[in-house]
Amino acid sequence: MIKVSKVRNEIGMGLTGFGVFFLFFGMVLFFDEALLAIGNILFVCGLSFVIGLERTFRFFFQRHKVKATSFFLGGVLVVLIGWPIVGVVLEIYGFFLLFRGFFPVAVGFIRRVPLLGSLLSLPWISGLVDKMGESNNMV
Repeated sequence: MIKVSKVRNEIGMGLTGFGVFFLFFGMVLFFDEALLAIGNILFVCGLSFVIGLERTFRFFFQRHKVKATSFFLGGVLVVLIGWPIVGVVLEIYGFFLLFRGFFPVAVGFIRRVPLLGSLLSLPWISGLVDKMGESNNMV
């Protein structure tokens, strides 16, 4: 018998993956409003499925993440209203503010991948990645 949480996680990963695909495809097709709106909705729903509804609310609505959440969800709203370029810019800024604590972990993982690790070891990329990690420790 399959556990409910495993199925929920698989559905969430699928929704999140489709959301990222639609967001990327919407940007490739010159910021198509419908694809970007579908991608935003699928991404947020998928995230809610993966980590749970309560933890999603706790993640987005922490006191120190109010600015980041405002930009991200405001960008989603602006895309839904019909200004896709402005909305995507707001979303990207909010996304980087929200998930900047995860970037050093992701970079550490990518550094272990053979080809990508050597690419991240280049001097100008390594300096940029190290600065990004230092700025996260200050917050």
